[in-house]
Amino acid sequence: MTPDCSPSLLVPFLPPGSNPRVTAAQAVERMRLWDPASGHDAAGESAADGERFAAPGSRKATGTSAPSRPRVFLNMASTADGRAALGGRSGGIGNRADRELFRALRTAVDAVMVGAGTARTERYRGLVRDEERRRLRRARGLSEEPLACIVSARLALCAAEVPLLADPAARVVVLTPSAGGVVRDADAQAVEYVRAARDGALDLPAALAELRARWGVRTVLCEGGPHLNGDLLRAGVVDEVFLSFAPKLGGGDEAQLRIVCGPELDPPVELQLCDALESEGLLLLRYRVSR
Repeated sequence: MTPDCSPSLLVPFLPPGSNPRVTAAQAVERMRLWDPASGHDAAGESAADGERFAAPGSRKATGTSAPSRPRVFLNMASTADGRAALGGRSGGIGNRADRELFRALRTAVDAVMVGAGTARTERYRGLVRDEERRRLRRARGLSEEPLACIVSARLALCAAEVPLLADPAARVVVLTPSAGGVVRDADAQAVEYVRAARDGALDLPAALAELRARWGVRTVLCEGGPHLNGDLLRAGVVDEVFLSFAPKLGGGDEAQLRIVCGPELDPPVELQLCDALESEGLLLLRYRVSR
């Protein structure tokens, strides 16, 4: 991988006694999902994790448990005063190191999940466009492009607003509680559907289980938006959180989006800090969700 960041850009401050200076490539290697120090293999799984992803009655004769759903990672950026967007988009929050980690995480996972609103606002297109990253994915036994999973209740999607839908190289699955279809136009490619409804809303655990069963998805990177993050956390299906905490103040009124929106999480979701790096004042934080 050729990093976009200059050498020695990232400085780890946890854990105590760690190397005081590392290159950007070394730092991203430490934070991304296949880092050996994390205990994960290339699929983001470890032997100790099998039990917590197993469905009731799914224990194998060997004594291990078959996961019923993928591991789910949230990747979000926030200003110091809690804003998840500046000028309506998230791109202005992070820096070069944040963008490098963003791309490295996409390179590591089987699927990328995003809410329809975020896909429209950020004008989602091909998820891995760099040939070197595509080569890395092939070398790790992954498809060149992650499976693109768009969560949409109203299915108001079109290629003019979401260029990803017109990309012939993209593999797109729409997760929805609706029985309808995506609003199509002449440029749109074919999409597939996961339809899972519960009380009129998307049944996220069932939808994730279907991603595992139909497409063999082992790891899902969720890139928001904040309402989808909240729904995933309330459903209890988030395993880790990557948070880029920027030294910026955006101000604005209380209606500004935070990284998690929707009904209050009761009880609050507890996080365990796994790793922390600093780059030009921006903190790259990795948490495990406590069970």
